[in-house]
Amino acid sequence: MAWSWAYLVLSLMGLVLVLNAFRPIRVTVFLVPSFFAAWYTGEMPVWHIVWQAGVTVGFAFAGAFGYWPGWVGLAVTLVAWAGLLVLARIGDRAHDVLLRAEEEVPLPGVPPGGLAVPLPKSGRETMWRWQRLVYPLPRPARSVRVLKNVDYVGDGARRHRLDVIRRRDAPPAGAPVLLHIHGGGWVVGDKREQGFPLMHELARRGWVCVTVNYALSPRYTWPEHIVDCKRALVWVRRNIEAYGGDPRFVAVTGGSAGGHLAALLALSAGDPQYQPGFEEADTAVEACVPVYGVYDMTRGGVATRYDEGFMALMERQVFKVRCVEHPALFEDASPLFRVREDAPPFFVLHGRNDTIAQIRDAQRFVAALRAVSRSPVLYAELPFTQHAFDVLPSIRSAHAVAAIVRFLEHVRHHAGVSGTTVPGWPDLGLDDRAPAPGPS
Repeated sequence: MAWSWAYLVLSLMGLVLVLNAFRPIRVTVFLVPSFFAAWYTGEMPVWHIVWQAGVTVGFAFAGAFGYWPGWVGLAVTLVAWAGLLVLARIGDRAHDVLLRAEEEVPLPGVPPGGLAVPLPKSGRETMWRWQRLVYPLPRPARSVRVLKNVDYVGDGARRHRLDVIRRRDAPPAGAPVLLHIHGGGWVVGDKREQGFPLMHELARRGWVCVTVNYALSPRYTWPEHIVDCKRALVWVRRNIEAYGGDPRFVAVTGGSAGGHLAALLALSAGDPQYQPGFEEADTAVEACVPVYGVYDMTRGGVATRYDEGFMALMERQVFKVRCVEHPALFEDASPLFRVREDAPPFFVLHGRNDTIAQIRDAQRFVAALRAVSRSPVLYAELPFTQHAFDVLPSIRSAHAVAAIVRFLEHVRHHAGVSGTTVPGWPDLGLDDRAPAPGPS
């Protein structure tokens, strides 16, 4: 009987995970655990079915279905699995959402129907899709090499190191470059933790990717974070040719706090307050892809408990001053207040269920940027999608990576930078439903 009750309790917990993925708890005290639960459940729903099926078989051998609580638990589990299959379908529909974002704001020179050029279907496509559904951890591409811990300042500090990611065979020459900035709330995080699905896909296609560490609070105070990101960009401009990259085309991306820093970097080129000692250096970028970022550091007057918690973090650990006493400092750090007509092309992605970075930030930022920028501003809101959706090897992250690659490939072609995409890999033809042809 004890096994029956134990199985019922676990089944109910599984159902709560599914319900939380559809409608995450937003009460402040549960915000972080609710995010983690919804994130992993929503991104890897079929994986949850796989391990829960194994648990169910184990309980069956233990005799859990000899009593009524076990059968009730099985019914609850089947309901939860139905919800997980719906989540898997929603993740796959991200493909359509992202294509609509591309069609809503046409890029110069894009043919009717968007950027996607489907590749032939094959048995390998089916394997790839199922692997995305059931494999729960990121897996590095075999064709990619990571050159670790390059000092971009020259002071030997661990926070001033970057990694260069490029193809292992036939190193590129004159390849377009992606600069990646990790997230972590400006207080934690590392260059090894985020962005690898995107960077590895681009590296396989002949790009050179750079992922950087930077100053973190509370040890360091704003604006050291963005100053370090600009130092890393200057290093890229001056040194990336030695690694096969083209300093004429550098795009920037990042998630969460990294999305904030990427957007701010793209909108503050040449700002001397963020370039102490290297005021004349070129810190412009050719494209920006902020993902689930934060764009207003002032919180617009602090209206909710989320805003209160965010401002407490900013004022106590990051800026170390109060916003009401130094409003200009917080506004200068906000991409929302930095929109400009000469901004580079942007592609902003955000999940509607994001409980860590509020979606209203992205909506306001995109509206403000579109009102003034002469460059295209693409925007995709992904339904039932949590923060950090691009970290795990999910179907949704594959679609997001494919859309970002299409965007970046088009921008660099429109900019007249040809690069050295691996022969046989179509520049604008990444189909997110199948791997690109060639070695992997």
